[in-house]
Amino acid sequence: MDGDWVFDAGRPCLDLVNTVRSRHAQPVELLTGPGKLAEWLGLAGFTLDQTSLTGGNLIAAKALREAVDRLVVACADGLAPRTADVQLLNEAAVAAPAPVPELWIDDDGGPHRRPRPVSDPVAAAFATLAVDAIDLVTGEVAVRICAADDCGLRFCDASPRRTRQWCSMARCGNRAKARAHYARIKSR
Repeated sequence: MDGDWVFDAGRPCLDLVNTVRSRHAQPVELLTGPGKLAEWLGLAGFTLDQTSLTGGNLIAAKALREAVDRLVVACADGLAPRTADVQLLNEAAVAAPAPVPELWIDDDGGPHRRPRPVSDPVAAAFATLAVDAIDLVTGEVAVRICAADDCGLRFCDASPRRTRQWCSMARCGNRAKARAHYARIKSR
């Protein structure tokens, strides 16, 4: 399962949370080292030098991930989030770089505007994830936990009635429907 990334939770912060599988049973950690964190960040769309990630970055990513998970679960259950989790997200979000334009001249002498590269792209990625989590819990989107007994992935429920049960019909929904169908046939 290592490297079996999924990016269908509906929000980047929940995709990060979903780097731990089977949270309710025997948790499976997918961020097993700085290289796996670099792989995930790259696949999630963050631009950074993947060789520059450290064990400290991995620890910070896992701390952010668990704070986001506790925060969204608490808010979904109507409970007050832990103060430490709120502080961690706020501190990570502060590191979000303000977009600073940079002027550059092309080969023909024409001026162009482009965003200046950030000095710490890992902190910028974590800040983006923290801001996404803040936007998620303060918005109108419902966060759900997959109803499959062997899953537990978190996802945004944007269905019209907010009754979605499965992280993905292609994975858990189809398996659950197949099991129910088999049970009905067997009972006949």
